[in-house]
Amino acid sequence: MFRTHTCGELRLDNVGEEVILTGWVQRLRDKGGMLWIDLRDRYGITQLSFEEGQTPASLLEQARDLGREYVIKATGKVVERESKNDKIPTGGIELRVTNLEVLNAAKLPPFMIEDETDGGDDLRMKYRYLDLRRAPVRRNLELRHRMMRETRAYLDGRNFIEVETPYLIKSTPEGARDFVVPSRMNAGEFYALPQSPQTFKQLLMVSGFDKYFQIVKCFRDEDLRADRQPEFTQIDCEMSFVSQEDILNTFEGFIRHLFDTVKGVKIEKLPRMTYADAMKYYGSDKPDTRFDMRFVELNPMAKNKGFKVFDDAELVVGICAENAASYTRKQLDELTDFVKRPQIGATGLVYARVNEDGSIKSSVDKFYTAEDLQAWATAFNAKPGDLILILAGDADRTRKALNELRLEMGSRLGLRDKNVFSPLWVVDFPLLEWDDESKRYHAMHHPFTSPKPEDVELIDDRPGDIRANAYDMVINGVEVGGGSIRIHDRSLQEQMFRLLGFSQAEAEAQFGFLMSAFEYGAPPHGGIAFGFDRLCSLFGGSDSIRDYIAFPKNNSGRDVMIDAPAPIADAQLDELHISMKNLPKG
Repeated sequence: MFRTHTCGELRLDNVGEEVILTGWVQRLRDKGGMLWIDLRDRYGITQLSFEEGQTPASLLEQARDLGREYVIKATGKVVERESKNDKIPTGGIELRVTNLEVLNAAKLPPFMIEDETDGGDDLRMKYRYLDLRRAPVRRNLELRHRMMRETRAYLDGRNFIEVETPYLIKSTPEGARDFVVPSRMNAGEFYALPQSPQTFKQLLMVSGFDKYFQIVKCFRDEDLRADRQPEFTQIDCEMSFVSQEDILNTFEGFIRHLFDTVKGVKIEKLPRMTYADAMKYYGSDKPDTRFDMRFVELNPMAKNKGFKVFDDAELVVGICAENAASYTRKQLDELTDFVKRPQIGATGLVYARVNEDGSIKSSVDKFYTAEDLQAWATAFNAKPGDLILILAGDADRTRKALNELRLEMGSRLGLRDKNVFSPLWVVDFPLLEWDDESKRYHAMHHPFTSPKPEDVELIDDRPGDIRANAYDMVINGVEVGGGSIRIHDRSLQEQMFRLLGFSQAEAEAQFGFLMSAFEYGAPPHGGIAFGFDRLCSLFGGSDSIRDYIAFPKNNSGRDVMIDAPAPIADAQLDELHISMKNLPKG
């Protein structure tokens, strides 16, 4: 080894020892007669010291020639610092250097490699290998490592076996677009990169593996945002001979284990909420339950009073923001503009303040009596100082818009603390959702989700009413995991494919291998997959999963560091029998 210790290791107990350190020059401070260098490696920072009269002149000059990010090897004696730095673990000591070797010189980096950098996102993505030297980025990946280690420890301790499944598979219609890979040896044919290992993990259950898991890369060719990447990581799990209750208990234990071992946070038993209640009271199947502010429906007391907006609406619904009655007209106008944004889609906002004397002032006073408004306040359990905010319109659209307003108010009122965690299970999802454009049903989760046994009889007459044996884990308004009990019977799987508009030939061509496997003794089974990148960002208090991926893509799906994707040579295209005609311009 080039070194005897790391740059985060030395303490006062090491005073007097001769040691060798290696690392990068973080900064250099030259005071004439004294010179200090902060030497950094993955483990921390140690101060190197040089002093006229004690340090040979040639060594002092050599130190003065160093630049930021030079890679050096320093030999010397550990001494106690006169002016200690209590902000770093090594702040009680410094290394009085007796020998210095430059292992590699460095160009001036394009941004400051400090905790607080001057580099913008694009620049740091281009030089990601430099950004990874910064302590906050390194700590994110260390957190990811700990979570991966604790995931394996928990599952291994419960007899799960880690099995790798293929990356080059068959393209199947599972929702998002596939990334496809041309096959040179099979001209005109393509592999797909897996959106998930779904069919393989079910086949492992047919194979008798009983409990499987995999920390696996998955790929989806979809539009990107802060919590999406074209390649992402799942904790993928499956179990045989289990009910929904068994899976919920097992993976509730898993998430409590992660919070305890990684965050030092004790999580109580996770509450459960039906999909129907989540949509009714929060307008979202992933409600943020760190704060209350549940929806209250006002149809009986708000309609048929002469206010056309409410009278014509399918749903009149609102929230009560505690202690927000002091909001100014400007703030209320900002909220109105917020809900009218195209991506939210509300047509306007009605408010009612509960004054300190208990009276109520509303933006629709002329249509409602004082008694009417008091009935609103009672319905919301509103107190003096509270602000009621109401939307109206089509039921589904209005609930979704009110969900956005609720989250906005939660943020404005400081109710979405990233150090507070509120996990829950959302259960009893619909099995199917109707698509008006294609005039057919789509699977709410995927085609292999089992209906609740008591709802199977609805398949022929009322398929839209079938509930799925499916469940999502939600933490702080983020879906971190989802799964279901699977279909394990060929006839029921065939019925499901028919409901989804597959012809018998299409179902056989796409999934014949799975249905054939069901005929050889498939056990009842089910599982769950957690978004590992999302879990990491949630534990780290970040809104973006990119911060927890070593080499992420940008919003266009590009790796700007290595400039990918990129054209390939004509000779490669010829080998793959691919023509590049009719490409879109630009």
